[in-house]
Amino acid sequence: MKFLPYVFAVLVAFSCKSNKEESPIQAEESMINRPYTMVFASCSDQDREQPLWQPILQNEPDLFVWGGDNIYADTEDMAKMKRDYDKVWAHPDYKRLAENTAITGTWDDHDFGKNDAGTEWGYKEEAKKLMLDFLKVSNEDPRRHRAGVYTSEVYGDENGSVKLILLDTRSFRDGLKKSEDPDLRYDAWEGDEGGTILGEAQWKWLELELEDDTADFTVIVTSIQFLNDRHGWEKWGNHPSEVQKMNELLEGANAKNILMFSGDRHMAEISVAEIEGLEYALVDFTSSGLTHTWIDGATEGNEYRVSNVIKQLNFGVILFDFEKSEVTFEIRGRDNFLYEQYVQQY
Repeated sequence: MKFLPYVFAVLVAFSCKSNKEESPIQAEESMINRPYTMVFASCSDQDREQPLWQPILQNEPDLFVWGGDNIYADTEDMAKMKRDYDKVWAHPDYKRLAENTAITGTWDDHDFGKNDAGTEWGYKEEAKKLMLDFLKVSNEDPRRHRAGVYTSEVYGDENGSVKLILLDTRSFRDGLKKSEDPDLRYDAWEGDEGGTILGEAQWKWLELELEDDTADFTVIVTSIQFLNDRHGWEKWGNHPSEVQKMNELLEGANAKNILMFSGDRHMAEISVAEIEGLEYALVDFTSSGLTHTWIDGATEGNEYRVSNVIKQLNFGVILFDFEKSEVTFEIRGRDNFLYEQYVQQY
């Protein structure tokens, strides 16, 4: 009888362990039901505090997407720009992210090399090489041998796939129209006065990319906002003819379930619009401000906004449910705090 307490203790311990541990079948089902997870972020100053890498890691992303202003270089000195990129890789939490997660992205003006610069910038080729080196892009990649940093990549798992179209809104963009309004930096051009954002070659390439219907979802990454056209900063709306061209491409696209990521604004918001020819609403998901945001000042109106405007440090989490054909957009911040969540059914 004196051994009975020990036998009982062993049985209880075994029972507790069995209840806590998943069986191989349960573990497999858990992986099958797990959504494909992307994290999207922009506007990260390498010389400021970097508090969001830990919460980003907590979300266990399958893919991390840089949306532009991945560093703040603003320089003609390429040695200085390289040192700025090296500071990002020196952060231990970014190293941890890179060890466990695929990383890709595009650029915006501050990693392009000059604030609000476009095709006139004289150091774009030198800056391009450093940006591709930062992303560990192979020497065989087409971006190494053509103008610009635009590209497309397909990601996913056994449940489905996401095609990522990364635009270059810098290398070919024509000039901006300065505003006489002291509260605005730029005004929209009339008609096609403002020339192009993407340039002829990139537009032709994008049209071909949108003919592809093999992926379950198609994400267009554009460093500047597409839907929100009410503010006086850089935006697609500064070039109305380019907006019209994009809408026409979307209308005729074979690509499935198109959505957009954008950055640049030092705040986060979710914009949704009905686009003629699309059977679903177009989402422009803006996440901007990994290290700094603009808290002061009024926020412009945005007829497409379906969320609060988040002016705290933020990153975007995008959850793709292939089985339900559904995407969940989350704006998160310090300590992985969830500011906003929006679900789009496709």
